[in-house]
Amino acid sequence: MSDLFSPIEPPEMASARPLADRLRPRTLAEVTGQEHLTGEDGALTRMIASGSLGSMIFWGPPGTGKTTVARLLSGEAGLAFEQISAIFSGVADLKKVFDSARARRMSGRQTLLFVDEIHRFNRAQQDSFLPVMEDGTVILVGATTENPSFELNAALLSRARVLTFKPHDEASLEELLRRAEQAEGKSLPLDEDARASLLRMADGDGRAVLTLAEEVWRAARRDEIFDANALQDIVQRRAPVYDKGQDGHYNLISALHKSVRGSDPDAALYYLCRMFDAGEDPLYIGRRLVRMAVEDIGLADPQALVICNAAKDAYDYLGSPEGELALAEACVYVATAPKSNAVYTAYKSAMRAAKENGSLLPPKHILNAPTKLMKGEGYGEGYRYDHDEPDAFSGQDYFPEKMGRKTFYDPPERGFERELRKRLEWWAKLRRERNS
Repeated sequence: MSDLFSPIEPPEMASARPLADRLRPRTLAEVTGQEHLTGEDGALTRMIASGSLGSMIFWGPPGTGKTTVARLLSGEAGLAFEQISAIFSGVADLKKVFDSARARRMSGRQTLLFVDEIHRFNRAQQDSFLPVMEDGTVILVGATTENPSFELNAALLSRARVLTFKPHDEASLEELLRRAEQAEGKSLPLDEDARASLLRMADGDGRAVLTLAEEVWRAARRDEIFDANALQDIVQRRAPVYDKGQDGHYNLISALHKSVRGSDPDAALYYLCRMFDAGEDPLYIGRRLVRMAVEDIGLADPQALVICNAAKDAYDYLGSPEGELALAEACVYVATAPKSNAVYTAYKSAMRAAKENGSLLPPKHILNAPTKLMKGEGYGEGYRYDHDEPDAFSGQDYFPEKMGRKTFYDPPERGFERELRKRLEWWAKLRRERNS
């Protein structure tokens, strides 16, 4: 979807404003690229038609129109519009906004509160929205580029619907360029290859494609037509080798991951460098290396996670290109480390057991008994403090009684997990002896 479509205004005023601002849509129907939300059968279109809006979280990359849609939504629903940014706002600012919304509600008008970068609020600040959402003081629309499942409170998410904004595809970016040319009254001075390259440079960002178009018009001399190489020189930006939101992105990260899993550091480095060269976000690569460390190496080499986290932090500290070497070091380390998915497999098995047996209580002997009533009910009775036992091991059973003992973690005879296997076998032997 886009932030874009041209309002009617005097030419002298229009020329002073950035193109992306001049081309903001005036209705939801003018939005492009988010038809699943704003199209005839879109989720937001249906909400407007029903006459009832609830709180929402807009999740998607930059330049997909989250702010514009929120503003249009308030207009079409007849709501007052308030906007704050979590980057620049604190508790005092929230209190002022809430007080204004309460006063407005007393006069019979509800407020749509748009919070940009909502994931940057801490947990306590996020909790402050709950009362005003519940009593109808505000309809909250939060915008985030980060996964809400990881960045937002469960309590907040339970009261809001998450709507996903998609990156612009080539067709919607082309539509934005067509609208820009219509508004400017002239064509972009680009040949066919250069135009395709400009679309790739925008990388799914509607604001970016219009900003790039402005740069091209500013640079062009009379009757000059730019090819792809000239375009790159003018805007000082490379077209990505692959679309980071499409198959090329997933193909290369899959190839990198499988090369690491297959203990081939040379292939892993090759795919790592291809991703760097394509303009992939190095911090994304850092996060994927952390994932490889916990999924494919685990406790076979506990240092793998430490090194991958350190490499990610080093890149964050050094930036590009110096920080890329830290990620390359981590890549080689995880590729050459002993491999084990034992913790990964154990976690999945334990999660299945937790879902199947989630209502079972732990055995009473391992529960604290802070009150007399609980002591009378047998809480804590018979518990043996392991540090007071021979070998600091009591051999007690910690699973719910109705469930019985289960084995989830089965470390292989590789790397550091060879030592862990020895410990587990020793404790199993002691447990059998002390419970016989």
